[in-house]
Amino acid sequence: MPIIDHRSAHETPWRPCYRKWDIVGPELGMSANLSYSVAQVGAGAPLHLHEDAELIVILEGELEVRLGDETRVVGPDHTLAIPPNVKHGFTVVGSGEAKLLTFFPAPNPFDRTTYVEGTPPGRS
Repeated sequence: MPIIDHRSAHETPWRPCYRKWDIVGPELGMSANLSYSVAQVGAGAPLHLHEDAELIVILEGELEVRLGDETRVVGPDHTLAIPPNVKHGFTVVGSGEAKLLTFFPAPNPFDRTTYVEGTPPGRS
């Protein structure tokens, strides 16, 4: 069983003011994906959907989250449980950065993502 030191995780170029490190994925032979992110106030993800379910654990900070037709501000110690094919997006709000863990039950979830607004990461 691999034990991963998060300090050695690979950083993936993501979005301005939004950093992402891949902790677990296909490179370890896993059929799931786990990442850690730090995003500054005003940064986030435009409206999009995935073919796979997604879990976002908010460790620190506050997000204004759009999930389907609902918009709410969500803070630390909450998890966003996003079903497959549900439009969602978020922006970091409040007074400080947000720290997030994101889990997908698929090895390459962004290969199965459709952007309704904005552009895929690395192209903004």
